[in-house]
Amino acid sequence: MKVTTVRIALTGAALLVSAAVAAPAQAAIPTDHGNSSGVASHSAALSKAEQHRIADYWTADRMRNAKPIEARYGISAKGKPGATSSGKAVEVPTQPELGKVFFTMGGSNYVCSGTSTGSSNGDVVTTAGHCVNEGPGAFVTNFAFVPAYLDGQAPYGKWTANTLLTTDGWAQQGDFDVDTGFAVMNELGGKSLNDVVGSYPIAFNLARGLTYDAYGYPAAQRYDGQELWKCTGSVRDDTWGTSTDQALPCTMTGGSSGGGWITGGKLNSINSFGYQGLKDTMFGPYFGSAIQAVYSQASTR
Repeated sequence: MKVTTVRIALTGAALLVSAAVAAPAQAAIPTDHGNSSGVASHSAALSKAEQHRIADYWTADRMRNAKPIEARYGISAKGKPGATSSGKAVEVPTQPELGKVFFTMGGSNYVCSGTSTGSSNGDVVTTAGHCVNEGPGAFVTNFAFVPAYLDGQAPYGKWTANTLLTTDGWAQQGDFDVDTGFAVMNELGGKSLNDVVGSYPIAFNLARGLTYDAYGYPAAQRYDGQELWKCTGSVRDDTWGTSTDQALPCTMTGGSSGGGWITGGKLNSINSFGYQGLKDTMFGPYFGSAIQAVYSQASTR
């Protein structure tokens, strides 16, 4: 069967979806981003009052009920996860370096996954570009990262963002080749995120075709978004479409978007998108110079 080369963002897996599904809706280009280095940035929770407001906003019920971001675009999944045995996700114990990302977009609450990332400032979370910005469009609000999330619990606290960043390619064009976002978190109790939960070092410009552990909190299909899952496998280049991304066999679904791909103990991609008609295959962007430029700014803020 021929695969239709229409990219479906925000699934975190290649779900079989109705032919009517289109790419994420267009929105107005924000006016507070863009510079010569190709980085789009946005100030988030700067004051203590705003930080407390966001932490209080994300009650256990709101966290449990936040929807996978692809729900915003009316994507309806069909078929059963697990048909590709080599990419079948397995539930794993929570890790403090891994967690869920919560945010508000267009007046509704959504969820993605994220990774505490080693950085000069000790406060960076890596996720998908579409988990911080509509691509193209506005940046999200009420952004919070909950390390080691488990069924409404926040054992390491709720961390709010000081600054959200993504590539100009994502923020201005919705380019999946650079669908990666970073959040610079506010310190909590006078401590940095890395000091409290640890971190994964990040790597750029590695060889292609490596083997990865991909983590996330899938929330569609048989998953409920309340536990951490992992897929393991070797990636290959995108031969279904025109992206420079890499494909990983994986049954994780919506909610896992933004979850980290780990190889050799280093973070080197994230769950990004799937293609219409291509089941149980997740795509992640190649971490090259464009994404590295965004991380460099996030790391030193």
